[in-house]
Amino acid sequence: MGQNDLMSTAEDFADQFLRVTKQYLPHVARLCLISTFLEDGIRMWFQWSEQRDYIDATWSCGYFLASIFVFLNLFGQLSGCILVLSRNFVQYACFGLFGIIALQTIAYSILWDLKFLMRNLALGGGLLLLLAESRSEGKSMFAGVPTMRESSPKQYMQLGGRVLLVLMFMTLLHFDVSFFSILQNIVGTALIILVAIGFKTKLAALTLVIWLFAINIYFNAFWTIPAYKPMHDFLKYDFFQTMSVIGGLLLVVALGPGGVSMDEKKKEW
Repeated sequence: MGQNDLMSTAEDFADQFLRVTKQYLPHVARLCLISTFLEDGIRMWFQWSEQRDYIDATWSCGYFLASIFVFLNLFGQLSGCILVLSRNFVQYACFGLFGIIALQTIAYSILWDLKFLMRNLALGGGLLLLLAESRSEGKSMFAGVPTMRESSPKQYMQLGGRVLLVLMFMTLLHFDVSFFSILQNIVGTALIILVAIGFKTKLAALTLVIWLFAINIYFNAFWTIPAYKPMHDFLKYDFFQTMSVIGGLLLVVALGPGGVSMDEKKKEW
């Protein structure tokens, strides 16, 4: 009985948090989600020659094609961020950002690095949730008009987004025998399973947001490393990618898990 009371208290807290922040949470979620694209686009501007030289040296494609690659990354990411934040042509912006993820996955050989590949897929999951939100907004003008299964694509986008988001947490699991690591792995695994299947989704996602934010601040504190050291850029990249996944989880908190989830099925039982 005490355990049920504790769970009810936690769910009440999550509901209260959502009621208080419902006007601001989607905006914060979108800003967090596009933060890695925004940071990377700005970095392309300030590190134009370094990025161009790296692509040229890796692919032997010449300065012209390497410069085109850097320009596409810079323009595609910054314009996509502006469109998402201004709520204009969000679906086109998401597709453009999907293209940037695919382009960088190939160009930087991320396909062969499982950790970075899983994080890129998690980033794609956040964009799927953003697409689902934009579909919801697009149909709000027809509220109250009965339709047949019009939300199915949105529901499956939310399912795909939730499943891909949990890949980020799989990269954080530590396989050692210390008590803290074992506890973190057990609790973290339980939470990501809850988010993936859509059970107690808002509470599990909010808990993951708090946990991931704390880990991000502690382990990816790039501001403590001098800018001239390579570790500064590495931690900065990691920090903003993690913030994007936090943004995706905040969208889950704000929008709910969608129709393809245990939370939704419970209403039918």
